[in-house]
Amino acid sequence: MLFNSYVFLFLYLPVVLAGFFTLGRWSPRWSVAWLTLASLAFYGWWRLSDVPLLLASAGFNWGIAYGIGRAPSRWKKPLLIAGLVGDLSVLGFFKYLAFAVATLNGLLGIAMDGGDTHLPLGISFFTFTQVAFLVDTWRRKASEYEPVRYLLFVTYFPHLIAGPIIHHADIMPQFSRPQVFRINADNMAQGLMLLAIGLFKKTILADQIAPFADAAFGPGGSLGVWQAWGGALAYTLQIYFDFSGYCDMAVGLSQMFGIRLPYNFNSPYRAADIIDFWRRWHMTLSAFLRDYLYIPLGGNRLGAGRRYANLLLTMLLGGLWHGAGWTFIIWGLLHGMYLTLAHFWRSFATRLGWSGAGLFGRGAAWLATFLAVVVAWVFFRAPDVATAGRVLHGMAGLDGVGTRPGLTQAGLTVVECLVAWTLPNSQEIVHGTATGRLRWVPSTGWAILAAGFSLASIFAMNQPSHFLYFNF
Repeated sequence: MLFNSYVFLFLYLPVVLAGFFTLGRWSPRWSVAWLTLASLAFYGWWRLSDVPLLLASAGFNWGIAYGIGRAPSRWKKPLLIAGLVGDLSVLGFFKYLAFAVATLNGLLGIAMDGGDTHLPLGISFFTFTQVAFLVDTWRRKASEYEPVRYLLFVTYFPHLIAGPIIHHADIMPQFSRPQVFRINADNMAQGLMLLAIGLFKKTILADQIAPFADAAFGPGGSLGVWQAWGGALAYTLQIYFDFSGYCDMAVGLSQMFGIRLPYNFNSPYRAADIIDFWRRWHMTLSAFLRDYLYIPLGGNRLGAGRRYANLLLTMLLGGLWHGAGWTFIIWGLLHGMYLTLAHFWRSFATRLGWSGAGLFGRGAAWLATFLAVVVAWVFFRAPDVATAGRVLHGMAGLDGVGTRPGLTQAGLTVVECLVAWTLPNSQEIVHGTATGRLRWVPSTGWAILAAGFSLASIFAMNQPSHFLYFNF
């Protein structure tokens, strides 16, 4: 089921909210059970055949976590390892087996059959959520012995399909507060505002510019500078507004239930360097990679050389997390190299006593960061390395200038760039630091704006499109 669909907005969401708060008046446990069943229905609406795998994954991890929490000390680490091996094996089978077999076939000149398995929806997100829970249980930072509450933690519908990646210690204690099971007007108002912003981002900003990215990355001949850069910028904007729009909706929907999810974006295209970019883009994944991969590998504690190697390996695996293909590997390695260069430069500048740059220097650093991100997105979007090479060839001007973009594409690109670069993001508007007229408060003006966003989105939902991160 899609957030940007009529059946979700006008049937599923009202019924689930009504059931949650009605049952909450009598029994919070029944309310939690209702929300768990509703989340399973949300997931099964997309592909019912994936539900048994989701349930099996949740049951396996709950059993492992229960064992870690109750077993003697000598069994805790073996249980953790067994859980991690089990989770990563399932993820590897569904997501990476075909790619691994195809790669071996190409290297060895053989023809092994990689099987015909589809990618279960959201498997990366619900697997990583549970990996983090197992590690946190082993570290004594989390525990959950009630199976229904654990199943809700895994399947909670706002975050289930495409994140944000959540931690048990941040989310589930909120369901223990009695006030969560009572309707709160402020939560409803803020949640509806975030939902309206997210819908607008998805249906108006992301979906309207998507055809220009599709045209550049689809089959065809060479691309001139205009077409190549136009397509790369279109995808740069599409993926930001698509994914951040989903996350705004997820946060808003959850707040309507009285539950705060972590924000996942903080205006990443304003970043002054690539380190800052990864503190602003897909923040829950960045934190996961840092806490459960980079730091356990040694982080920056074992010298500069090991630090840079850890960065490269972490980002390589981050690329593979997004998809099984050489384009994702290259994308991850590019960001690993970007981060390595950025950390090296910071260290070098510190040794020389350079405390910072002027306005021109900051502007140049921002522009270099943005262009580096755009180049990397080419590999992320391209269906194969050859297509990425064709687009980059055009961006470098090696296939001529080409035809200028039409007024619609040029106008959309300029407007969306200005939105991404200059306007406060949803976090700043609703919960954060925006001031004056851009700071949300319950008012007629904001209600009219939310209604306008919602109506524009609803009229654009004739053929709702899925979110890009559903593919990962």
